[in-house]
Amino acid sequence: MAEPTAESTLPAPRRWSRWLTLSNAITVAVVVWAVPRCWPHVEALVGVRARDARRPDYMVTTRSGELLTSASLRGKVVLVNVWATWCPPCRAEMPALQQLADAYAAEGMVLLGLSVDRGSAGEVDAFLAERGITYPVAIVDDQVIAAFGGVRGYPTSFLVDRQGVVQHTVMGPVAPLTLRPAIRRLLADSTVAEGVR
Repeated sequence: MAEPTAESTLPAPRRWSRWLTLSNAITVAVVVWAVPRCWPHVEALVGVRARDARRPDYMVTTRSGELLTSASLRGKVVLVNVWATWCPPCRAEMPALQQLADAYAAEGMVLLGLSVDRGSAGEVDAFLAERGITYPVAIVDDQVIAAFGGVRGYPTSFLVDRQGVVQHTVMGPVAPLTLRPAIRRLLADSTVAEGVR
């Protein structure tokens, strides 16, 4: 028979008080905060598709003057990235987004940036030029964002299949990394591609 340890002979309340330290409380709080935010990234990585088949209807004019609509983009895989110039995580992910746009454009993916900036359009243009961003970007209002179901923070990315259905919604600057496998799956999905021909 095992000898009782000093820990096991303590009354239950004293044992709990030894585990309720500030660092343990902070760790639990961080995990509780992070899991709901990280789970959509995990779903995108492993291929769990959205449970609600939202098909946003939108129309935007890009900074280059091109009119893009949900109908005109049908047949393409579209990565919609909602961002702002004043958002540090948005700034951090932009080079990776440009790489995604360049890597998959020939295969039928469009990356569409939706800026929620309320300042001058010239500031947004200068911001994009300074960073070498060439994918289409539009400055939008709340109505366009609402078509996608809204956002809880910036940046937020929506991955839309060839039928115009949002398959993944992720928040945070690691979206380009976690969405890359999901983009490849949607581009390779011939049944979706054939459905729009």
